[in-house]
Amino acid sequence: MDRDESWTTHRSSAIMRASDKQGYSTKSSKGRKNKPYKTRSSRKKWILRIVIVVIIWLLAVLIYQMNKPLPEGVSYESPVYRTDNVDFLYDLTSPTTGEKFTQERQIFDRTIEMINEAEQFIVIDVFLFNDYTHEGQEYPKVSGKLAKTLIDRKQAVPDLDVTFITDEVNTNYGSSSNALLESLKKAGIKVVITDTDPLRDSTPIYSAFWRTFIQWFGQSGNGKIPNLMASDGPDITLRSYLKLLNVKANHRKAFITEKSAIVSSGNIHDASAYHSNIALEVNGPIIGDLLKAEQAILDFSGGGTLPVYTGNTEQDDNAQYAIQYLTEGKVHTHVIAELDQATSGDTVWMGMFYLADYDVLQSLMDASDRGAEIRLVLDPNENAFGRDKIGIPNRPVAAQLHNDSPDGIQIRWYNTTKEQYHTKMLFIDRAQGESSVLAGSTNFTPRNMKDYNLENELFVSAPKDSELSNNVRAYFEKIWNNDGAEYTLDLDEHLEASTWLKDIVYRIQMRLGFTTF
Repeated sequence: MDRDESWTTHRSSAIMRASDKQGYSTKSSKGRKNKPYKTRSSRKKWILRIVIVVIIWLLAVLIYQMNKPLPEGVSYESPVYRTDNVDFLYDLTSPTTGEKFTQERQIFDRTIEMINEAEQFIVIDVFLFNDYTHEGQEYPKVSGKLAKTLIDRKQAVPDLDVTFITDEVNTNYGSSSNALLESLKKAGIKVVITDTDPLRDSTPIYSAFWRTFIQWFGQSGNGKIPNLMASDGPDITLRSYLKLLNVKANHRKAFITEKSAIVSSGNIHDASAYHSNIALEVNGPIIGDLLKAEQAILDFSGGGTLPVYTGNTEQDDNAQYAIQYLTEGKVHTHVIAELDQATSGDTVWMGMFYLADYDVLQSLMDASDRGAEIRLVLDPNENAFGRDKIGIPNRPVAAQLHNDSPDGIQIRWYNTTKEQYHTKMLFIDRAQGESSVLAGSTNFTPRNMKDYNLENELFVSAPKDSELSNNVRAYFEKIWNNDGAEYTLDLDEHLEASTWLKDIVYRIQMRLGFTTF
């Protein structure tokens, strides 16, 4: 071995001895360098797998909850009944000077009369029923008056079967009790809070997250977050707010006794007391169908059994009105069918709080193209119980309709002050054949018309010269022509320069389902 080889061998041995002293070999050094890399790589793979599983799960929940079977009895269409008794009622608020206004009120007053006339049963289903307001606001105490009237009638007629159905918004989604509802319970009145979870989800992205991670914790507890819906109302838990964002509702308005029934657009709610609303009152065997539709809610909400209608079931086939009771998606079917028949010589009147359903908008434009005269009275969407709103969806929708059909579709805004034009009604005044009236709780939006919310309407076919047709026509002509007050305003009043920006927001909301309308 020469000198160079000897030096190299000595150097290699020295390196190996030094490595042994430090506790690792060249081989182990490579192992120590590779092991953290392999561990990190393995961890990333597991995280990726978990993320993929969660995404697949959320997508499965999303798809199922949007399309799952509806509870039995939901999306109901009654048989057609013939009757001579259909009454049109309305509450109409109009400005006088400044922020002062006057109100013509018929619906609430008639509801109180119905309660005092009941002998066998009362069934009420109403979305909003509370006396919560924002600080400093004063409204008529309509919710308290209704509660007192029900209790007094129950005490006067102890065998009277009274059921009150409402939405969980009135308990702040489980955060607090409602004193009015508790007073009804103490008087022996059955109170049913609707379980909306069996309904389909209309905000799918959020709902999938909520159903997977949040719903299991419930909503009850001592709320600590201020009540954004009414600052004078009780504080709310975070879990209740998270459920509120799921946006599901029993939005119906039905007032039923053995003698007659009202289907209305109006809530019994102090902060809604000045809203403009409409209603139809009917009697006869269709009452049984209203009860059947309400029983469906009790069936999936654990509410027991409603009484059965035992009144007169005989019909006069020659009676002037044909009536049907519709709920949820069946409303959409009938609205589209009626609009698609509107043609030259017909006048389509619509009074609407929220208008945003694509199919309805398209049918309005098609009817205009066929020569029908289209007249829409819309709420400007600028007020919600004393708080300002930005005009979505009606202002972007009005701008779209005006741009697409500037001569064929006429639009006027209801002249609101601190209240809403809360009406939901379609009236097709036909030149030939019978006219059509649809009135009730249903806004013409996907959430309200596509089997998401619980909704209800009465559909009436009426002769053109009948009392009902004349009364509904007179109502619309009164507010359209400002007969006696400045009920409505020109379209330009609320088509400000920012409407295009609101249109973008509106379209994003509609696409993602992140809306309250």
